Amino acid sequence: ITYIDGEKGILEHRGIPIEQLCEHSSYLEVAYLLNYGRLPTEDELNRWTYEITHHTYVHENIKNFMNGFRHDANPMGMLQASVGALSTFYPEAQDIDDEYQRHVAAVRLIAKMPTLAAFAYRHSLGLPYVYPDNDLSYAGNFLSMLFKMAEPKYEPDPRLEKALDVLFILHADHEQNCSAAAVRVVGSSRVDPFSAIAAGCAGLYGPLHGGANVAVLRMLQRIGSVENIPDFLEGVKEGDERLMGFGHRVYKNYDPRARVIRSHVDEVLEATNKESPLLDIAIELEKRALDDDYFTSRKLYPNVDFYSGLIYEALGIPTDAFTVMFAIPRTSGWMAQWMEMMDDPELKIARPRQIYTGPRDTDYVPIDER
Repeated sequence: ITYIDGEKGILEHRGIPIEQLCEHSSYLEVAYLLNYGRLPTEDELNRWTYEITHHTYVHENIKNFMNGFRHDANPMGMLQASVGALSTFYPEAQDIDDEYQRHVAAVRLIAKMPTLAAFAYRHSLGLPYVYPDNDLSYAGNFLSMLFKMAEPKYEPDPRLEKALDVLFILHADHEQNCSAAAVRVVGSSRVDPFSAIAAGCAGLYGPLHGGANVAVLRMLQRIGSVENIPDFLEGVKEGDERLMGFGHRVYKNYDPRARVIRSHVDEVLEATNKESPLLDIAIELEKRALDDDYFTSRKLYPNVDFYSGLIYEALGIPTDAFTVMFAIPRTSGWMAQWMEMMDDPELKIARPRQIYTGPRDTDYVPIDER
């Protein structure tokens, strides 16, 4: 599904470089590519887009379910629970040997994830939910569900629409990470795909996986100004600070996704009429770190999280919803991982083994003798 060469900084989906996909493709086309192994024809893409567009609505009882959360519930916790709840609305999805049901489940999950995410976001603000608008693109519809207020028709800014679509492409899949492994392990029990994807959401919920861009923003805020960068980097070298958004478990070179995101930050700030002093800090921090042998000799280069949080902040997304923005596009990758596993005729349930290190051959001691 996804090829990574960490030494050379290469990322490909089904053999196609990520840079080409971001420049020429769309998120929904990439979602089709991931799940079906090839680029769709024009008719196939139109049909795929139509199916997803017309499955964006969720059952009213799901909306009622989400209304039951506390006003300050974490949006990612709401999303995880809601995705799991979807399995009870589509019992036919349990027929995982039926290729048509697999396809419908993929369509439903990719279509409904932005709706659930937007509902969770607006719930946290105490705002009424906005229903999907089938006249808009995938990214445009999501922006509408996030930000539409009293206007009869929300018209997304094309620059924001494009930037969000590119961000979705960049986060669609990334090989065998924590959440993908969770989808595979849980899915190996032959549970329905909604439950397997809910497991992926749970893996992503953890700050070590889905919360890195929040940590980057907090780091930039703590640095405060460009003038403080030298002292901060010295603190990193002395072990008093951590350089967030640099380094990766796989990449030992510049993360190709970070280059693409960086090219869209200025455009988003212009479209939102916002100035970001944090961007100035980020640019200077990157420059100084890449000019310092201490960091380059340790293969510490910017990763996808270094700039993505700046875009989300410019869009007005609160930090506790950043992981939700990650989960929306990653759904297509999770489904592709799940489908690949389901196609394996030798699939068996995942059963990790252990090395026991506790005591052996001990006798039970009655409670009055302990």
